Amino acid sequence: MSNTTSTPETNPARKTRQETVDLPARRFEVEGGKTKVVVGDGQPLAVISGPCVIDSKEMIFEAARRLVDITQRVGIPLIFKSSYEKDNRGSEKNWKGPMAEEGLKILASVRKEFGIPVLTDVHRVEDVKMVAEFVDVLQIPAYMCQQTSLVVACGETGKAINVKKGQFLAPETMDSAVSKIRSTGNKNLLLTERGACFGYNRLVADMRSIPVMQTLGAPVCFDATHVVRLYGISSADPAGGEPRFVPHLTLGAVAAGCDALFLEAHPDPMSAKCDAASQMQISNMEALLKMAVAVRKAIGKPENVGTFSASHL
Repeated sequence: MSNTTSTPETNPARKTRQETVDLPARRFEVEGGKTKVVVGDGQPLAVISGPCVIDSKEMIFEAARRLVDITQRVGIPLIFKSSYEKDNRGSEKNWKGPMAEEGLKILASVRKEFGIPVLTDVHRVEDVKMVAEFVDVLQIPAYMCQQTSLVVACGETGKAINVKKGQFLAPETMDSAVSKIRSTGNKNLLLTERGACFGYNRLVADMRSIPVMQTLGAPVCFDATHVVRLYGISSADPAGGEPRFVPHLTLGAVAAGCDALFLEAHPDPMSAKCDAASQMQISNMEALLKMAVAVRKAIGKPENVGTFSASHL
């Protein structure tokens, strides 16, 4: 009796399956102030962080100063984030931000004062060119990621772009947004996972979405602070979020191989005018980022996760 083990070559009828994930080259880079941040294969973990919306110039400067200090101590690149306008609030009475005329000047002053790249979201095609003059990264909100006119207009600016995956989309469906942006000749984009709809008013994070979107050839960021938001409950109510789970989701995403983190953070979250129940307390950021960097060191690089490589250990 032969002891030869059959292989797909010697036994064509044998079933095979894919057991590894080979990630393609992917790169996102932005330069703002005196800082250049590069995200993707071969690059260290980076973080996008800041208050959800601009409550005031004083608060934004305090947040930026503290986040710069923390990220420099930890040794993780920072892109500062805040919104000059929030157009998807639960009520027309809710704070929408200082709006463009004042808010964009505040963001530009953060870039100048702290020498770091700045990101903000844009909701309307007619605002795109104006916003691009003040910030380094244009962010397309999750609800708007399939709006062709908006996605293309952002691509045409030539600016770095962060597209947040809609809660209603499968990760592979983000190839549509990627294709639209690349059709403009702009290939400098980042994709952000921020949870998927699970029943009503609750989101869940599927870590498989990270390698799935990376296979589209774009770096992938993970946003834990929006996954923990409980919709249908006012964000001013502590019951409107579960920030205690932000560390678990964040570290799980790093272990799954994300290229960057998105963490909304505020000096005093429950006083925030938007997403008070879900933003991180800035005083907790340093400990979380240190753990995240340690997990990244443990896996070596995202490519190792899907190929069972432990050559760095």
